[in-house]
Amino acid sequence: MHAKLETEHSSDSMKMFKLGVEGGKPLPGTIGAQPEWAYKGDGTWIVHPEQTISIPCYADDMGEEAEIVGLYVIADNGDVLRLGFALGNEFSDHVMERKNYLYLAHSKLRQCSFGPELRVGDLPASIEGKVSISRGAIEIWGASFLTGESEMCHSIANLEHHHFKYSHFRRPGDVHVYFLGADVLSFGKCEILSGDVTEVSGPGFGAPLRNILMSDQTTPEVVVTQL
Repeated sequence: MHAKLETEHSSDSMKMFKLGVEGGKPLPGTIGAQPEWAYKGDGTWIVHPEQTISIPCYADDMGEEAEIVGLYVIADNGDVLRLGFALGNEFSDHVMERKNYLYLAHSKLRQCSFGPELRVGDLPASIEGKVSISRGAIEIWGASFLTGESEMCHSIANLEHHHFKYSHFRRPGDVHVYFLGADVLSFGKCEILSGDVTEVSGPGFGAPLRNILMSDQTTPEVVVTQL
């Protein structure tokens, strides 16, 4: 994802990437470099596979982010239990994000989907998946994406530590969906329109993850607080 960024005058994103390359895979039992991540909201943002993802009326854009997700549940004693991994599509507003990097948090507050099947056990070191966008019966864009620990600058264990080190992320009974990052995007290559279908697939993950995108045509309204 960061490979094409400039290196002569490093951006904040490139600096984070370099920190990961240099310290994101620590020796077992040690703590590595802290990764960047963004909050995607609570479980109400999740959309089932084969169902419609809403493009909100206040969005500047809506783009897919094909990824693998880690699925976790917090035990009664606060232990973090990893259930397994699944295909995921995070969806973000890349136009908003490009206006200013500080809009990253806003751009991530969009619906997302994962599944439809769960892979238990460890994640393969390298995975080559496929993501595509179809309009009617025609695939208008498609690409392969690489993921898995050997394709990442952070180890899975290091990512898990730096998320679950926060005690309020270890509340008994809570479920966590952790998107591990995307390395290809259709953004800049094609424009997603209302009615388009996204599909994510990967070897060893069972059925593909499909969702329909649909624009919310309501008029944005001013939110007024009540006394």
